[in-house]
Amino acid sequence: MPKMKTKKSAAKRYSFTGTGKVKYKKQNLRHILTKKSSKRKRNLRHAGILSPDNVPVIKKRLLPYG
Repeated sequence: MPKMKTKKSAAKRYSFTGTGKVKYKKQNLRHILTKKSSKRKRNLRHAGILSPDNVPVIKKRLLPYG
């Protein structure tokens, strides 16, 4: 059985925490920042945690050895 390939696009977007949760960078902080409030931009800086429902898909299909 050959090794499963990691989806490289997913590897760049998601990472795992020590407890097995999936962490990702939030969107909407790249451009057109003048119309967004400071509070909104500040909250977008922090990493997001993926909901537990979607974790098996990421672990099995996209990042099999993560």
